[in-house]
Amino acid sequence: MEFTFYKYQGTGNDFVMIDNRQQVFDKTNTNLVAKLCDRRFGVGADGLILLENHSKLDFKMVYFNADGNESTMCGNGGRCIVAFAKQLGIIENQATFEAIDGLHQAIIEHEVIKLQMQDVDLVENYQQHQFLDTGSPHHVQLETNLKALAIKEVGSKIRYGHPYNEAGVNVNFVKKLSSDSFQVRTYERGVEDETLSCGTGVTAVALAMFETGETLSHLVNLETEGGKLQVSFEKHDNMYKNIWLIGPATYVFNGTILC
Repeated sequence: MEFTFYKYQGTGNDFVMIDNRQQVFDKTNTNLVAKLCDRRFGVGADGLILLENHSKLDFKMVYFNADGNESTMCGNGGRCIVAFAKQLGIIENQATFEAIDGLHQAIIEHEVIKLQMQDVDLVENYQQHQFLDTGSPHHVQLETNLKALAIKEVGSKIRYGHPYNEAGVNVNFVKKLSSDSFQVRTYERGVEDETLSCGTGVTAVALAMFETGETLSHLVNLETEGGKLQVSFEKHDNMYKNIWLIGPATYVFNGTILC
């Protein structure tokens, strides 16, 4: 089959986007998804996202990792699909859509997409790291020298190690830059390598750093390998609410591919 695709990126986290409102894409074909995401034999991306109709909301988001498997929530992908929906004329500057973890609100302000994330009611604190789920599971740990850290090697050991094992986890390595700013490098499961940015990852980092007292700010700046993001939030009792992932989402190109 021949597919029309669109390529988007959010701070270097890139996605193949397909308008699947007519249900032309076989979502059970993991090999097809993996081929489209392959950087040598396909379009090349960290993941593939389908935009589908929703009976009550603006649209539905279906997200696949680069390995071809449907995955948990992707924050940068969520911001990119909002930009894609605007390009298709489905929305103007606001959206409500469904993803695998539930409903999301989004606001477009010029080049910036603000995506509301799910509430987080638990940040697990351990001696050397924190664990929390921001739509996807994340391991967060502070480091002193991110530049020299072998992200793929160290990240893969944590991703497959105890207690995560086969289910796996995304691994975020963090360096504190100032009272409200942090540098982040992320190893993503499903990609099985470092990505230039991870939206649910920087969200996890912002909450973990607040939870551990590394920052007192409710607006946290995150510097990734692919660019800068912000995360804002409120904390009520032990619940993090009104969490917003803020940053650019950019159209790169579109085309057709025969599969």
